[in-house]
Amino acid sequence: MLATDTDILKEAEAWKRAGRGVAVATVVETWGSAPRPVGSHLVVDGEGNFLGSVSGGCVEGAVIEEAADVLADGAPRMLEFGVADETAWKVGLSCGGKIRVYVERVD
Repeated sequence: MLATDTDILKEAEAWKRAGRGVAVATVVETWGSAPRPVGSHLVVDGEGNFLGSVSGGCVEGAVIEEAADVLADGAPRMLEFGVADETAWKVGLSCGGKIRVYVERVD
């Protein structure tokens, strides 16, 4: 990973100070195998820039899309992703894992 979770949150703070809209996604729960541990962060700004990771694969794209909605309406979201073993690798969750991700706007 290119940055630690501390670096990711510091960058989100810098983006906010620069006047950019910022949403933070945080892994809050995992079951089974999951690519990223609880506490992992992904930050997204209003221009679609992002830093960090909460999972990978299609899950990451879905979280970025939800973050854009959170920036637009301000309502936080709890997202849950889980897949069967046979489709796990396609969406970035190894071995049929599940994750729960909380997405909120930084105000």
